[in-house]
Amino acid sequence: MEDIPKQHKEVFEVISEAGEAVGQDVYVVGGYVRDFYLNRTKDADEQDIDFVTIGSGIKLAKEISKQLGVDNLSVFKQFGTAHIKYENMDLEFVGARKESYSRDSRKPIVEDGTLKDDQLRRDFTINALSWSLNKDNYGQLIDPFEGIQDLKKQLVRTPVDPLKTFDDDPLRMMRAIRFATELQFDIEPQTYEGIEEMAERIEIISKERIIEELNKVVMAPKPSIGFAHLFKTGLLHHFFPELVKLHGVKEVRGVRHKDNFWHTLKVLDNVAKKGGDLWLRWAAIMHDIAKPATQKFEPGTGWTFHGHDALGANWVKGIFRRLGLPLDERMRYVRKLVRLHLRPIALVSDEVTDSAVRRLIYEAGDDIEDLMLLCRADITSKNDYKVKRYNQNFDRVEEKIKRVEAKDRMRNWTNPISGDEIMDALDISPGPVIGDIKDAIKEAILDGEIPNEHDAAYDFMLEIKDEFVNDE
Repeated sequence: MEDIPKQHKEVFEVISEAGEAVGQDVYVVGGYVRDFYLNRTKDADEQDIDFVTIGSGIKLAKEISKQLGVDNLSVFKQFGTAHIKYENMDLEFVGARKESYSRDSRKPIVEDGTLKDDQLRRDFTINALSWSLNKDNYGQLIDPFEGIQDLKKQLVRTPVDPLKTFDDDPLRMMRAIRFATELQFDIEPQTYEGIEEMAERIEIISKERIIEELNKVVMAPKPSIGFAHLFKTGLLHHFFPELVKLHGVKEVRGVRHKDNFWHTLKVLDNVAKKGGDLWLRWAAIMHDIAKPATQKFEPGTGWTFHGHDALGANWVKGIFRRLGLPLDERMRYVRKLVRLHLRPIALVSDEVTDSAVRRLIYEAGDDIEDLMLLCRADITSKNDYKVKRYNQNFDRVEEKIKRVEAKDRMRNWTNPISGDEIMDALDISPGPVIGDIKDAIKEAILDGEIPNEHDAAYDFMLEIKDEFVNDE
């Protein structure tokens, strides 16, 4: 413990003194200890640090908050836990427990226990590591399941029989894959077989708990690792069947198409390499989701997936709802990128008019750069010449977008003529005709018939008013 940040060391000493004051042994457990041995503990980072005590976690936390001089102690009596926010640390305290489960419930029967009992209920050996904060053996590593060896081997392994571990809490199967993905570790063979055997048990877990783990996989440096494990173990089939359906290659008359499941994972990795946020990564996951439903073999052409962009966009809301993802502007962002992801490549030709470019800028708005990043990530060919050519095509598209945007200012466009101005100018009452006139002005601007300016739009309104307003 000599190499931990000074700030953490000082807090540990206070916690040690508090434990002695209330007559309770106390230990640092879990992720903080694991991350220390992985060199992932840093001074400036926000740190979640968990502590186990032999006795009441709430009683210990009250003494610690007094010694630290803080008044932000949060107590959760029903769980027997307490939480203190101190500087950049989230400190959580719980009494050592042993748990037992019934087959059809995720609610354990909880009893007071020893440190060994508490370590036995941990999900993986690398998370069962602990340090003593007690005077007689301060700083001693307690590693009953050879977790340090598993860290060295880069291995995720359950401390007891994996079937029992996953039967007790099936979410641990997701967590095994999440840790393997984040840390780029292997999953120990018996543990992996346990996931395959118990995969169906994931269905008793709430969508909220599943999506929390899945989003951590999505945000990993190389998320395809996790999705490959989810697919191969059978877990993915139980909560994301649409993604599973992308897998497979059909052949007609010797003509095959690419496997859209592995293609999607490559696109996701490409977005992750560019630092894409969670929702851009979800757009990558969803961009080809409707290909199986639109797949068709056309003689002379080969395999086609016409309309998969529009259909996939229509599916986004339903899939987000089922997975427990938000249905707000984040969902609408993903839906927009799925709908538009084929549009930029259609703008490559020299014959493409400024009107088509204008419409893309109008529809994408401030998300145009994200859309172009997704389009480039969608290039997964292993042919270097093709990759270079496709990227040059997107360079040309981006130049067109810059030129048209500089000239026409269509990004986040709003109509230069308001509804009130239309009613005043044409002396008409509110009604659908106002929207019809505004749409006509919008189409004229997008088609390049008039410039994106107020006076030009006003004159155009007066020119077309007779098509919409009956003076009689």
